[in-house]
Amino acid sequence: MAESGEAVDHHCQVLIVGGGMAGASLALALSRHAPDMSVAVVESAPITPDVSPHEHYQPSYDARATALAYGSRLIYEDLGLWPAIAEGATGIHRIHVSERGRFGSARMDAAEHGQDALGYVVDNAWLGLNLVSALGNADIQWLCPARVQSAQSSQQGAEVRIERDGATESWHCDLLVVADGGRSGLREALGFSVQRRDYDQHAMVATVTTSRPHEGVAYERFTDDGPVALLPHRKSHDYALVWTMPATEVERRMALDDRAFLKELQGLFGWRRGRFERVGRRHSYALGLEQAPEPARPGVVLVGNAAHALHPVAGQGFNLALRGLMRLSACLAQAHRDGQSLSDLHTLRPYLDEHQQDVDAIVGFSDGIIRVFSGSSGFPGHIRDLGLLALDAAPGARHWLARQNMGLNRRRSSLGHE
Repeated sequence: MAESGEAVDHHCQVLIVGGGMAGASLALALSRHAPDMSVAVVESAPITPDVSPHEHYQPSYDARATALAYGSRLIYEDLGLWPAIAEGATGIHRIHVSERGRFGSARMDAAEHGQDALGYVVDNAWLGLNLVSALGNADIQWLCPARVQSAQSSQQGAEVRIERDGATESWHCDLLVVADGGRSGLREALGFSVQRRDYDQHAMVATVTTSRPHEGVAYERFTDDGPVALLPHRKSHDYALVWTMPATEVERRMALDDRAFLKELQGLFGWRRGRFERVGRRHSYALGLEQAPEPARPGVVLVGNAAHALHPVAGQGFNLALRGLMRLSACLAQAHRDGQSLSDLHTLRPYLDEHQQDVDAIVGFSDGIIRVFSGSSGFPGHIRDLGLLALDAAPGARHWLARQNMGLNRRRSSLGHE
């Protein structure tokens, strides 16, 4: 290592900024798709690839979780990681969709599709630790803890200055992948524009405990305030709650004591799972549809939340990102085999075109749900009621919706599988 402050020159073909779930998934896929490609990952958190998930994972009642679609399970199976992830995954066997004050409802059951689950709920920490641990067996340069000081891209690749161990290193890469979310500032520093539609809503997330066991049933209940989603989470009586509400309500509900909060939740959700008995630490964040109109330019590409952030109503955000990461990995591996420049925007065009179709479909799907079930949608309640009843009675429509939730209506690319 050079003396503090001295620049050190390094080169790799792909430099991934962000070693979270998105960045680590891409790095792992590249290690499988193109094991001779030089890849480096920059991560600010002090995590090393030799981590043991079982030793470092501390299950917490307040753990943040992600809903993985069945299609995402197939991707992680292709990457050889699913058996490890499955140890901490809770299966969603059935989904129940309803609207408060209406008798219509729709149900989806994994058994109808010959699967053991429609999806899975996994603690973010467990998923992340297993991804990072898997990278310990891959030929990936792990720069951690480190942060990007500056970056610029061109037809020849990207020049990135990284601060690590008190020294500033100068890196050149053929392709810079921005995978550290939409709030890091690197996206804006590189000059990418972002389009945002504010929903004037917040999502409140927490763990709640019910008097009746969840039995693998997930709920999406639409209310005048917004959808209330309950996802089965680890212990038999615990749920991951995602409660969407107007911006004017979030501050008040965050300030409620636990008893008052659970009473309001009970009134909106009902008694299908008995009494709400406990709630953990609550978190909230503003909701909006955010997209980078041009997520790539010569030498750099945005992925995951840096490229698109969706409303959580359909639970498709990370699943959409993961499919895109696998397409990008396959595209880069093919270009590497063919001797094409990874910096050339033309090289990325097949990935960009295919993934944008997926993005448009999921955005249209989730945005449509919000508009139809919004209290100000203009759709009469009885029409929505009939729609849920018709959906429940129509096997074809129900099958399509289930496959949409399972992430199977779009092609996936992982290790050559489609």
